[in-house]
Amino acid sequence: MKADDWFKERTYHYSEFSDVEALVRLKQEKSLTVSVCLPTRNEADTIPSILPVIRRSLMERHKLVDQLAIIDSRSTDDTARVAAEYGAEVFYDDEYLVDQPPAYGKGEALWKSLVPLTGDLVVWVDSDIRNFTPHFIYGLLGPLLTDDEIGYVKGYYRRPLFLGDMQRETGGGRVTEICARPLINMFYPELAGLIQPLSGEYAGRRSVLESVPFFTGYGVELGLDIDIFRKYGLAAIAQTDLKRRVHHNQSTEALGQMAFGIMQAVFKRLHDEGRLQLKDVPGLEYNSIFFRDGHYGLEAREVKVVERPPLETLDEYRRLHPCHGPEAAR
Repeated sequence: MKADDWFKERTYHYSEFSDVEALVRLKQEKSLTVSVCLPTRNEADTIPSILPVIRRSLMERHKLVDQLAIIDSRSTDDTARVAAEYGAEVFYDDEYLVDQPPAYGKGEALWKSLVPLTGDLVVWVDSDIRNFTPHFIYGLLGPLLTDDEIGYVKGYYRRPLFLGDMQRETGGGRVTEICARPLINMFYPELAGLIQPLSGEYAGRRSVLESVPFFTGYGVELGLDIDIFRKYGLAAIAQTDLKRRVHHNQSTEALGQMAFGIMQAVFKRLHDEGRLQLKDVPGLEYNSIFFRDGHYGLEAREVKVVERPPLETLDEYRRLHPCHGPEAAR
């Protein structure tokens, strides 16, 4: 399947799945369960506008979601307490797969979240969304419930860019356009139809997610896009228009570090595929340039992306989820 054919066949709009009760019936007919999980670190201010919406609309009014949880990276604010007050299960990423070498970041949290999550279908949404409505969830679940061939669904949207008091309706996906998309078009052109390859809102079948590796940190989204495509083919991936996403825009310096992590993941995968051979081991220290008090300077920080193995290969995971495996993902 070519990128343009895929784009026509596998691009949806959330409104196509607005009949939530129809999705509930499909879920029940197929004997599936759904987990929704938010990765959190100091998000006590934003999760009160997300968790109650999911609980009221998609758990109480409609029985679409069976489990609502956060996977927390030891927040120092009241994130865990607030999440529990709004009825979410609270899991801590450092309490799972403790025999593995330590690693950190969003990708690590998502990888480990599959251990305590119970759903056959798993939805991850970022915890800093400021305009959250139920369509962020049912828009991602719709393709999975209506088409058994689809195993992974990405959300896409317009992303406003806030610059002080100024607002631009588009322009929020800066790393996508100046880093991820050029790399995709150069090395993985089949994935060029993904409008938001780095979006933090996506859903997948457990059987698919547990069968692929995860990159930690900033490499997780593009790594999953590539590895699911490599293992299952383009037809197993879909995308849904979620209309508009408002969140806190990161600084240019932070975006540079994000791009640095993404490049590590892509270069690692290209090396594994035999398409790129590096003569030197890539550096892991990222030097940001700052300007303070009339002077320029450098601020160094290690940005290390680690590849985690497929969960189906780990005994601790298989003991909790024995019914899943590579044969179930086909």
